[in-house]
Parts: sequence; structure tokens; C-alpha cells
Amino acid sequence: MTDTVPPHIEILLVGMNGDLRGKRIPLDKERKVWDGAVRLPTSTQSLDIWGDDNDDITGLSLTIGDPDGVCIPDERSLAPMPWGPEGSKQVLSSMHELDGRPSFMDPRAILSELLKRYDERGLTPVVATELEFYVVQDDWRQTGRPRPPERLTYRDRPNGFQLYDMNAVDALDGYLQTVRAWAKAQDLPADATTAEFGPGQFEINLLHRADALAAADDCVYLKRIAEQAARKHGLKSTCMAKPYAEQAGSGLHVHASVIDRNGDNVLDAKGGDPARLKSVCAGMLQTMRDAQLVFAPFANSYRRFQPGSFAPVDIDWGFGHRGTAVRIPDKDGPAARIEHRVAGADANPYLLLTAILGGMLLGLDEMLDPGPATEPGKEPPTGTRRLTHDFLTAVEDFSASPFIGQVFGERYRKLYGDTKRKEAITYLRTVSDFDYQTYLPRI
Repeated sequence: MTDTVPPHIEILLVGMNGDLRGKRIPLDKERKVWDGAVRLPTSTQSLDIWGDDNDDITGLSLTIGDPDGVCIPDERSLAPMPWGPEGSKQVLSSMHELDGRPSFMDPRAILSELLKRYDERGLTPVVATELEFYVVQDDWRQTGRPRPPERLTYRDRPNGFQLYDMNAVDALDGYLQTVRAWAKAQDLPADATTAEFGPGQFEINLLHRADALAAADDCVYLKRIAEQAARKHGLKSTCMAKPYAEQAGSGLHVHASVIDRNGDNVLDAKGGDPARLKSVCAGMLQTMRDAQLVFAPFANSYRRFQPGSFAPVDIDWGFGHRGTAVRIPDKDGPAARIEHRVAGADANPYLLLTAILGGMLLGLDEMLDPGPATEPGKEPPTGTRRLTHDFLTAVEDFSASPFIGQVFGERYRKLYGDTKRKEAITYLRTVSDFDYQTYLPRI
């Protein structure tokens, strides 16, 4: 930013793919934000990964005149924007129709609707996220591919695995200090920062919140901070699930528990059989294939599900087992909770929490059996289903799911499914370098 840019407020909408769109407004016009006078076309939230409104398959843009919606700000998300001119701010908003109804396409509104079901039962989800991401050199536009920061390489090759390596943290200390300072400025509940397996891969944990919508907001803001801080330091951050074929993928793990009106953890087994914990696990496992398109929303996402990695391939659960799709870290006391380990870092946090909490709600309303736990050092129990490795299969599972229709709404199930089907088919029609290198010389 240059000194000639005046301070401003950015009012932001979260799109289908977790992207941020919105308007930048001078501070002397800020009143427009709080008066609900900021408008954008409602089709803004139907845009695909390329920014196309797909009116030919959705009928939500020019077909109906591309009508405006109203951006209603959430004052709780108001935060300073430390990378902008001094005094600049940002605020998240939700898209509403002109008659005041929340748009069926708004991810924040979708999660808010599900949380009402918890509230009707006198329950509150408590949620925390763990975000993994890579930092890469900022020459990717010229080279067409990412490469690790030079401080983490020797003769352009990574210095081996960097898991928990403090030398890797020290090498990018300036960048990480900026991330921490900006997270503090925005009052994000950021906790530990660790180096992960891949060169330039880091994980930042966000502390538990008894407000799932705020937890999703925190995650979106953290992604933005990681990207803006990278720009400041001549780098780029990426939440691609699998930016390097030979390196670890990036996940977005979710820890969740549920408290009642008295503030007691309803998943607490109190030293006995964790029947309620196992039931919410079962709810998530039963709906996992239906919701995999939310956990893995892009073609690249499916490169992460590989045997022998920490990304699960089986739809299973276990106690303290980091290879399972759903893990129970603690079964007793206030810390009793589940850890959902399927989603990639590329997942939309609002849709992700909607799918997870929707599955948990099944296990709270009914007593379900998840089957035997997967034990460390052993194969999953016989008959355990698997996640799909195919993008288009995930699209079809999502589009045919009654659970998805109930949790996300029928109209959003169709919009999301149709949009992702186009993306999957485009991917399948693209002839890659692998095709040419492997088949052209031989066939």
C-alpha cells in the first residue's frame, strides 16, 4: 500500500469457494455500511472458481436480470486491516434479498440456519480449527508452479522434512511474526504455530469458540492474514490441498464439542462408555461420503487422499488415532470432543462446519453406533467404507443426498452440485502434461 491510498473499510462477502468479494469504501462514507446501503448482485455468491456466474446452468444472473442483494454487516467481525493504510478496517457481511430474507446462497447464512437447530435443543457447538498452508516463492506466475522459500532449500532442493523443525520456523521468522502480530491486531484466538512436513508448510491453531460462526470467521480472516503477510515479505501463501505431488497435503482439521444451557459438555463420558461421543461420530461417518464434496471441493483436493498419509482414506473412527477420519482425542471431562480430519485447507469454513455439525446433530438426536474403532497398527474393521478419490463421484454423491438437502437446503444442493459438476467435467476434459509424457511416446 502507498501513502496516497486513503484509509477505508472493506465490506466482505464469502463466496461458494471460500473466496472474499466485496467493496472498498472510504471511511468518510462508512455510514453506508452500517445503514445496509451496500449492494452487490446476489449472483456474486454463485460464482465458480473461475469467477463465472454460470447463468446457463443456474439461471441466477442475467436470466432474472441479475438483481441486487443487500450486504448486511456482522459488527462482531469488524477488525482493523493492518496491511492497509492506518485506520483501515474490514467487516464480514451476509447477502440478503431486498425483502430482508437471507440469501440461500450465502455460506454464513447457511451455517447460521443450522446453528438455530442446536439452539432449539438448548445446545451450543464449541469449535476450533487447525489450518495448514504452504508458503512459496513469489515467482509462481512466471514459472507456472510453486517452489519452496529459498531459505528452506539447498541448491533448489528442500532440506528434507521439516516437521516441528524450529530451524524452519526461524528461517521464516519475519513472515511468521507478521502473521502473529496481525492476528493479534484482529483479536484472533491464534495459539501455536508449528512447522509441518512439507517445505514451507505451517499449521496455526485457533482456540475453541462457543460460537461456530465466529470460529469460521476466524479461519477466513487467518487465511487472509497469511496471504497478505506473504505479500509483505515477497512470498505467497497457498491453501491448495496438494501444491506439491511429492510433499504432504494441507488439511483443515476441526475440533468440536457441544455444551448445554448449563455450560456442561454433553459429550463428557465421565469415565464410562462414551456412548454420546460415539453416536456423534456415527452421524458424521454416515454422512461423510455425501458431504465429501464440501471437505474436498476441487479437483486438486482429491490428490490429498493417499494411502500411507495422514489424510484419511477410510470412513472410520478411533481413540487418539491420527490416521482415522474422525478421532476422539479426549472422552472425559470438559475437553471431551471429536476431531474431524478429512477436510483440506481449501475447504470453505462455513460449509465445512455446516456439514460436520449437521452430521453431529444426527448423533445427538438419535443413538447411533459407529461400529468398532480402528486401532493403531491395525487395518480398519472389515466392511469399512472408503472416501472417494474421484471428484465427479463426489459431485454425484452430494447432488443425490437427502442429508445435504436437509442441511444446506435443496436449492443450494442443486446450485453447488451443478457448479462443481461443470468444474469436474472441465478437469476431466483437460489433457495434462502427464498424458503427453506417458502416452504420446508409447501409444
